[in-house]
Amino acid sequence: MTLSRLVIRSMRKNLKQYYLYFFALIFSVTLCFSFTTLQYNPSVNEALERSGTASAGFGAASYILYVIITLFVLYANQLFMKRRNKEIGLYQLIGMTKGLVVRLIALENIVLFVLAVGIGMLIGFLSSRLFAMILMKMLEIDMVIQLTFSNEALKQSIIIFAILLAVIILQLIWMVRRVSLLSLFSAAKQADERIKRFSIFQAIMGLLGILLIAYGYYESTILFDFEGTGTVKNLFLQMLIILASTMIGTFLFFRYSVSLIMNAIRANKKGHLKVTDVLAVTPIMHRMKGNSKSLTLITLLTGLAVGIMSLSYIAYYSSEANARQSSPYDYILLNNQGTEFMDQLQLAGIEFDKDSYEMSEVTLKIKDLLPEKMEDNSLVFTGEALTTVVPLSNLQQIQPNVTLKNNEAFITSYATVLSEILPLNAGREITVKAGETDIPLYITEIREDFMLSEQVTFGSPVIVVTDEKFEEIQSSSPNEKYTAQIGINLKNKQDTIQAEELYKNLFDQKTITDQEEGQRFVQLSSYEELRKRNITALGLTIFVTAFLGLAFLLTTGSILYFKQMAEAEDERESYKILRKIGFSTNDILKGIYAKQAFNFGVPLAIGLLHSYFAVKSGWWLFGTELVAPLLITMGLYIMLYGVFAILSIQYYKRVVKSSL
Repeated sequence: MTLSRLVIRSMRKNLKQYYLYFFALIFSVTLCFSFTTLQYNPSVNEALERSGTASAGFGAASYILYVIITLFVLYANQLFMKRRNKEIGLYQLIGMTKGLVVRLIALENIVLFVLAVGIGMLIGFLSSRLFAMILMKMLEIDMVIQLTFSNEALKQSIIIFAILLAVIILQLIWMVRRVSLLSLFSAAKQADERIKRFSIFQAIMGLLGILLIAYGYYESTILFDFEGTGTVKNLFLQMLIILASTMIGTFLFFRYSVSLIMNAIRANKKGHLKVTDVLAVTPIMHRMKGNSKSLTLITLLTGLAVGIMSLSYIAYYSSEANARQSSPYDYILLNNQGTEFMDQLQLAGIEFDKDSYEMSEVTLKIKDLLPEKMEDNSLVFTGEALTTVVPLSNLQQIQPNVTLKNNEAFITSYATVLSEILPLNAGREITVKAGETDIPLYITEIREDFMLSEQVTFGSPVIVVTDEKFEEIQSSSPNEKYTAQIGINLKNKQDTIQAEELYKNLFDQKTITDQEEGQRFVQLSSYEELRKRNITALGLTIFVTAFLGLAFLLTTGSILYFKQMAEAEDERESYKILRKIGFSTNDILKGIYAKQAFNFGVPLAIGLLHSYFAVKSGWWLFGTELVAPLLITMGLYIMLYGVFAILSIQYYKRVVKSSL
């Protein structure tokens, strides 16, 4: 028999084991080549020309995907080679040399890999236009995307995949040549490290694993809580401690804690075991020590992927809210400039509402409003800063029920990142400076209302005082930069396109020159401009991270599935014995369901917990909404993990039904 015929017959025999690996590899190549094609697509580059990081983002994502594919292929190849150890041993028993065996396996992998890469690149090229259309939809860019073939993308992909193929072949050579003939027939039994006796040391390590994870979660909840002793200097150290605690705790959990829990469950049964216990509790407990490294890696990758996707989606989801904080009105005019814009709106028949604000400035010590625990904290800014002041009557244009007494005031526009780092306390007497005059104020509350452009406040809070107090402040320290603001909201949002054109053409009217800072000028932006700017920057980010998240999911889910395939084959004899002593297929499947719920559910649940606490510790740095983006991201991951669990159960069913 020729080597080529032997290769074909061997591939047919192993088709059932290779099919998911083959399709997973095709899907991975599709993602990578689509990314590379998008990177060199002229239409996409033209649409993203305003984003200087677009090309770098695509390039970085492509290389990350290549790394993910490399690790996935090497791991899967090692796993399948282990399943074929007896076959390789038989080849050597009939007289084939190790070199010939390497050539046989290498030819199989070359054929399989070249087919997968060819099909994946073809699908990637055809689907790149679909991905480009999705990207344009996310960026709210209306343009026709042309399907363009890139020689540079093809060249780059061929080089990367050729290197990957060479690495796979080297791995095969090393795996075949390093083992003896006898070890090939016992490798499958040696792969899983069995736990014979659960010692006190293992129990202690199991408890330590749980405690380390709990400690990491607790520290993450107070990571940015600077009311205690948190400072910038030890913030990075705290993050490293949390990361190390969580990683080590996860490893100890799978290596020892699971066995500790399973031993407790088994001891509670007092020897009365059901078939579910035999097929679920015992195999999990015995295999967990050998699987601890891979399950730890899968759990950490899941947490990392969900965390990154959640933060990206939080930023994208919050783009409108962030734009509204920067520009509380659809259009803002300063210092009574831009009245021509309102005249043009009226001439165009565009109806709008107008609110006017007077502004002055005082010098405020933030330290006067901080909690007592933070007053001596080295992180806190203890100097003085200019803060914008507006009269109460201006705020009553939009909130007529708000009232203040003579010396009372409240702080508003304080719901940004600054409010999380430096929480202010109301109910305090403070003194502000207007010029050289000290003015006492009693702060009644801290509010979140946004009224003034961020170009005016520079992200700082705004103080609202009575009209009498405002006149006193204005006479003592007039604001020479910004004295008035006009906020305009369109009554009909369908007029936005026409109003945007009018606003863009009034460059002089929306430009404010600051003489004190030289010739620096402020170019005002409308709410719609800010929103689209956020969408453009963040849409590309969520698009890239979504693809990376899918790649991580595909890798971790496939690895779990491959491991379950291997365990199902190892347990085939156990199923035969159970069938012979009278257990039905349904009885056996109950234990398999419980086992699969653990094997897929526990790494996913712990990974989601890792991502939840990581995201919750600093999500406000990325946006204004946590719950919806986090639930959507986690829901997608749970759903897709469920697909791999169902595939695994179906494979077990076939093994059980064929056990007799």
